[in-house]
Amino acid sequence: MRLQSRVETIPQSGDFKTTVRETDWQVSETAIVICDMWDNHYCQSAAQRVGDMVPRMNHVLTRARNHGAMIIHSPSGTLDFYGDSPYRLSMQLTPQVEPPFPLNGWCYRDDAREPELPVDVSKNPCDDPVVGPAVKVFHRQHPGLDIIGYDGISDRGDEIYSFCKTHGIKNVVMMGVHTNMCVLGRPFGIRQLVKLGFQVALARDLTDAMYDPREAPFVSHTRGTELVVEHIEAYWCPSIDSSDLCVVVEGSADPQAKSASNANPVSAK
Repeated sequence: MRLQSRVETIPQSGDFKTTVRETDWQVSETAIVICDMWDNHYCQSAAQRVGDMVPRMNHVLTRARNHGAMIIHSPSGTLDFYGDSPYRLSMQLTPQVEPPFPLNGWCYRDDAREPELPVDVSKNPCDDPVVGPAVKVFHRQHPGLDIIGYDGISDRGDEIYSFCKTHGIKNVVMMGVHTNMCVLGRPFGIRQLVKLGFQVALARDLTDAMYDPREAPFVSHTRGTELVVEHIEAYWCPSIDSSDLCVVVEGSADPQAKSASNANPVSAK
């Protein structure tokens, strides 16, 4: 894994440099959480970008799943659609593990840890030319993302925490939307997972922000998303390119001799 972070060169200077650290994550200890990749959105530009992202995301998830990573689908507010599917039941039936502190239903910006986010969404986060009403138009996760095998479905922080602890998950990769909102703030989002002690990384090429270039800092939508990713790299967790989830360390997946069964753990590279 090539973990990309932003480090302040001098404390309180506001001057950051990008650093990249290479490390191995054991596949059996790694989960990928897909945040709010819904089948539709009131902001049609946001919905279009999700649709564009889906084929690439599904490819990465297929590769990571086949290597042994755990996949958790978190399309918030749509769990009734999945009813008693085995993917939903696998999360519900997991023994409850008490977290070290009460979990928040939403994790707001932490004044003690981070400044204001770099894009202004106080007036309007949607970049449609004519913005429609912000109403719920989604019903499920985007159908282009396969839910298969041992995948789980949940939007509950307590279920996802219990599931990860029960299955020995130490590392979590977040992907999905929207970077400056749900990816950070959901009960299973970056802020909460970091505080719970997981090693967290954001797949920076498989996320998108809610941002309208007609608002400050008056940059393109793409640059607005990049600024949010840089904020996360500086104050919360590193980012990765999702290609790192598609390969393992050479030889680490080979059969191991019984006497050395734990010598070479399977690792994401």
